[in-house]
Amino acid sequence: MAIETNVGDGNGNDLKKRRCGCSKQDFLPEDSFQSWTSYVNALSNTKSRLKDRLLARSMDHVELHEMRARSQHEMKKTLTWWDLIWFGMGAVMGSGIFVLTGEAARNHSGPAVVVSYFISGITALLSVLCYTEFAIELPVAGGSFTYLRVELGDFIAYVSAGNILFEYVVAGASVARSWTSYLATLFNHAPDSFRFHVSSFSEHYSHLDPIAVAISVVIGIAAGISMKGSARFNSAATIVQLVVILFILVVGLTKADPNNYSDFAPNGIPGILKASSILFFAYVGFDGVATFGEEIKNPGRDIPIGLIGSMLVIITVYCLLAATLCLMQPYSQIDVNAPFTLAFKAVGLKWAHYIVAFGALKGMTTVLLANLVGQSRYFTHIGRTHMAPPFLANINERTGTPVNATIMMTILNSIVAFFTSLEVLANLLSLATLFIFSMVALALLVRRYYAKGETTSCDRNKLVGFLVLILASSIANAVYWAVGKNGWIGHVVTVAVWFLATLGLKLLVKEAKKPKLWGVPLVPWLPSASVAINVFIMASVDGASFMRFVVWTLVLLVYYIFIALHASYDAAKEIEETRATATNLEVGQL
Repeated sequence: MAIETNVGDGNGNDLKKRRCGCSKQDFLPEDSFQSWTSYVNALSNTKSRLKDRLLARSMDHVELHEMRARSQHEMKKTLTWWDLIWFGMGAVMGSGIFVLTGEAARNHSGPAVVVSYFISGITALLSVLCYTEFAIELPVAGGSFTYLRVELGDFIAYVSAGNILFEYVVAGASVARSWTSYLATLFNHAPDSFRFHVSSFSEHYSHLDPIAVAISVVIGIAAGISMKGSARFNSAATIVQLVVILFILVVGLTKADPNNYSDFAPNGIPGILKASSILFFAYVGFDGVATFGEEIKNPGRDIPIGLIGSMLVIITVYCLLAATLCLMQPYSQIDVNAPFTLAFKAVGLKWAHYIVAFGALKGMTTVLLANLVGQSRYFTHIGRTHMAPPFLANINERTGTPVNATIMMTILNSIVAFFTSLEVLANLLSLATLFIFSMVALALLVRRYYAKGETTSCDRNKLVGFLVLILASSIANAVYWAVGKNGWIGHVVTVAVWFLATLGLKLLVKEAKKPKLWGVPLVPWLPSASVAINVFIMASVDGASFMRFVVWTLVLLVYYIFIALHASYDAAKEIEETRATATNLEVGQL
């Protein structure tokens, strides 16, 4: 394509330069940015371009073929369902289980934390089901960005992707710094011992962390060299982690005291639900695995087994670990920050904390790897649409991996991890993941019940109405919970509206599209429930996170209005012109 390859005079030297990403054309090759005159002209047409692109929906074949062609080379299909199961576990089972369990059990649910883990696990599984259907139908690198672009339009996809990428960077930097902290404790040092303190810097940015940078760079190199090699390393590291978890279960249960379960749910159902909302974040990470679509040998078979299978294993492991912890110690004595380590100390097994720390270290390593691999593939597909600099879309011919995007994300992760304290990073983790999970479930309902040119205007209007009711009732239910109302009438009303809206969608709107290979069962009930539960969990997120979400979204909007809108507009028009030219040639040949 002209935008992708015709740089300068269009010869081979220019193509090589483009791959190096060292000219303006690598970042802004579109017509709107070729001169100040063309850019001013583009800005003057912002209103019409917004109207054209705001709700513009892509199509399956565009994402599967024309978008992928912009990367110049194909990713290598090396992954099987076996690799996906290990990647799914490696992406999710990081330090979360070793940290969040303490807070949830001690402050909210007590021994019923095992029930909370099960509830949040089923909630995550609903999102996994929605992602699985999309990943099979659209096995491309963009993951949720692609799904939303096809069903809800460019703008929603852009805002969602921008927020999830920000959260990926923050999460990656946070895990990298935690890696340093756990390494220090493994050698009987304080968490900050392996960091350099610079007193002239601000307090939250004064502990410089070269180890976090080093582990990020090593992971980045591994991810860029070979996807199959990354998969093998992830599998080996995850197996080691499972051995450590097995040790915790077996040794921990030898110190079990059933009397610790005498007060099973000290705070009742509210405490269990509050703990569930906290523990949901221990299941986050599987969405990155959905970006591996282009590298899977048999998506129709491998994706359901890999994604769903890994989540079922994770739910089981988490519930067993939580149950073991509460059998080892009374819930009121569980430490909030290091529950498993101090539980072993409390029962006279002080030496075991080394094994727990080692397991957490291994878990964080696989989370870093899966995080970076998912980040780079998100960025790759966004680059293909020109909403991000298109040089990021390049796939290396030799490795079959998105090297440019991997390098970019490694640099961003390393810079943030080097300077920023864990306290700041923890506060930056927002509700973007929950927002996107809700949007993907909503997009699945749109995909099943709306097909352009086939769905009648009457059915379309009913679909919009029912979706609005599902969203509104879900938000109302979450707000009622968040404001601390103890009554049940509000929940009865909002849940009843949600139920009737979902029932109306089922009975009164004709399903427009059936999945070709594998589909979410019980549609629209399960996707609708996913929307409602994810929105409900958002109510547990603090107000500061909502403010950060809004501020970052405003930053994204500024970039969209001045850059991404015009770049994606030119790229979309190029596709239309290319398609029209091909059609004319076919007609001429006839």
